[in-house]
Amino acid sequence: MGVKAKLPSYELGFYALTLTCAVVYSGSGIFEASRDSMNRKTFRDGIKPGWHYFGRKMDVADFEWVMWFTSFRNFIIFALSGHVLFAKICSMIMPQHRAVVYMLYGLLAVLGSMGLVYLMIILSHCIILYSVSLVKQKWLCHVAGLCCLASFKVEPFSSWQSGFVTGAFDLQDVLFYGGSGFTIMRCISFALESCERKEGIYSIFDLLKYNFYLPFFFFGPIMTFDQFYAQVSTQELRRKDDEMRKIRVQALLHVGVIVAVDIFFHFFYILTLPSDLKFVNRLSDWSLAGLAYSNLVYDWVKAAVMFGVINTIARLDHLDPPQPPKCITMLYVFAETHFDRGINDWLCKYVYDHIGENHDNVVKELMATISTFAITTLWLGPCEIVYVWSIFNCFGLNFELWVQKFFQREPFAKMEAKMSEAMSRRIRAVFGAANFWAIVLYNILALNSLEFALLVTKRLLLIGFPVSTLSIWFITYCGVQLIKERERVLAIEEEKHDKAKKE
Repeated sequence: MGVKAKLPSYELGFYALTLTCAVVYSGSGIFEASRDSMNRKTFRDGIKPGWHYFGRKMDVADFEWVMWFTSFRNFIIFALSGHVLFAKICSMIMPQHRAVVYMLYGLLAVLGSMGLVYLMIILSHCIILYSVSLVKQKWLCHVAGLCCLASFKVEPFSSWQSGFVTGAFDLQDVLFYGGSGFTIMRCISFALESCERKEGIYSIFDLLKYNFYLPFFFFGPIMTFDQFYAQVSTQELRRKDDEMRKIRVQALLHVGVIVAVDIFFHFFYILTLPSDLKFVNRLSDWSLAGLAYSNLVYDWVKAAVMFGVINTIARLDHLDPPQPPKCITMLYVFAETHFDRGINDWLCKYVYDHIGENHDNVVKELMATISTFAITTLWLGPCEIVYVWSIFNCFGLNFELWVQKFFQREPFAKMEAKMSEAMSRRIRAVFGAANFWAIVLYNILALNSLEFALLVTKRLLLIGFPVSTLSIWFITYCGVQLIKERERVLAIEEEKHDKAKKE
């Protein structure tokens, strides 16, 4: 059945009201738990004094978020402000050489922040993979690239390379592994695109200009080489109507989100609470479900802010970077679940779509997902929790296709054909709601801990059955129907836009 199946307005209104009440009820439970645990000894490391305006302590359990706006804040402002200044001057004076200026500034920034030895390590990997790309054999590029990536992710090679970098400061490990990991992924993209080029070869300077674009260097996102090369090679720098206004609005929006998250952490200790399983086990099933879901939403917000800030800088440089990840609230299928759009696009282009092709063959899809999650496991750093996360998400992605194929068979296909589009949408939403919670449970494995994920699963599926299980399933069903309604509206608008273009 099509995505344009419409439901009555009163039904959608009922779904929206029910979902709103459930979110408020669940949130009130988390708020009360946060208030009661403010001075708890086990939470001493995760809850610190916050803004004195609120008279409450603040959840500071997320190292990355705290790092960006304390120790890393000045570095971000200084480095990116310098990049914007030099980029603006270059685009005005010599736009045809702007990629060279980006590269030189990036090299100097990496040299100044991490030192000469680190820069030499990065350059040596670039030269190795550039040399491999000259052979123009894709399989060799994949093997060499993954071996280089493993050298930064697997012991003892990882410690051996990091040991060459002298000095010690809070961000050294973060910058070392962030810059090196993204460098290898960019080099693999360069090598594979070089294999696709039928005439001539790209120069080593094309690779260096691609890799040392500072906004993307340490934390991504990844643009595939073909996209980056085409965009920085454009000499006529023109902006679309209202583009600068949109950039300003995005910048202000990101500042607003950062402030809102900090305020939120004064009242909801969603990151610290899961660290004490005995305390969390006292929460109601509704509050526990809300706590698990809010952790997933927060991780999406964090990724959206980080990539959003970087993308704003890239748009000032007349680039079209990968979009921030799709809002986790709008997802109910594994195929669209990701927190890094750049890595997702990279994996889809070079691995998942290449092997899986149309994604309608069960065997090819299995091979594609296993290969994709094997590389993802290496990218994240092999360890027990990453193995478990990869296995569950790989299974979820394949299980979606198995269920789809199963219900395309008789007699289910005939039964659906006889239904109205609205009824088909309702039935699909029931399965989508179950899938939604599979996504939540599979991903809090990596975001929190295996123990917390098992506790949530046990409470929602076993101890809480049938009342909590079915009621939360119904609330999720209401949410999925609202997501489907948004998809329906967007599909109609897109169809109207396409018709207007043709006319």
